[in-house]
Amino acid sequence: MFCRAALQTVRLPGVFKPTLGVRAVSTLPSNPHIYVFQHPLDATRSLLTLLPTEPPNVGLALGATSSVPPTPDSFTENRQFHSILQSVMATHATSDPSVKQQAAAFASPGGFNLGANKRSSDGAGAANQQAGMGGANKGGWIHVSDERNPPDWGRIAWPEDIFGSVEVDGDGSLIGNWQDSGTYRIVTREGILGLTPYLRAKLVQRLKDLESSTK
Repeated sequence: MFCRAALQTVRLPGVFKPTLGVRAVSTLPSNPHIYVFQHPLDATRSLLTLLPTEPPNVGLALGATSSVPPTPDSFTENRQFHSILQSVMATHATSDPSVKQQAAAFASPGGFNLGANKRSSDGAGAANQQAGMGGANKGGWIHVSDERNPPDWGRIAWPEDIFGSVEVDGDGSLIGNWQDSGTYRIVTREGILGLTPYLRAKLVQRLKDLESSTK
């Protein structure tokens, strides 16, 4: 059973009209892009997905949870979704405006100064903490991280919030060479998957394509 107070409700398709055959679809209050369905194979759990299709495709869902909103203890990740997410990141992260902006900042004189002049307790410079290694005119790597818990300037995101890293040259141009962090978690104590509008659109489109191919 869903806790109605914990959910938002949208109506599909299009503008709601009080006609027969239109069903209400629930979404998470913390992320209205994630739909909540009763798990088709387990009535005690809810299925979380980026697609509003009913019945939902278990193989394309983020995962299942025994409570809504989900917590790290209640949520079981769908590893197949993780693979899809990483594939989308590898293909599209370098075209994301926010990642491009981060790359430009990494290569700026300010980015270099952070790495050269400030040291953290573990011996790594602040630019190193934010973007991996290097700085202006050196190139290196920047992290692409979840938006649910953005790090302060000059600080690296928590490992569980980092999707992966992309290589940047000394001029701030994104080279690519996507590297999966291996540490990302869809649900943490800070919330659930939070993507930029650009990357979310690319991920949803990939899921729709996969959904269509399985019909």
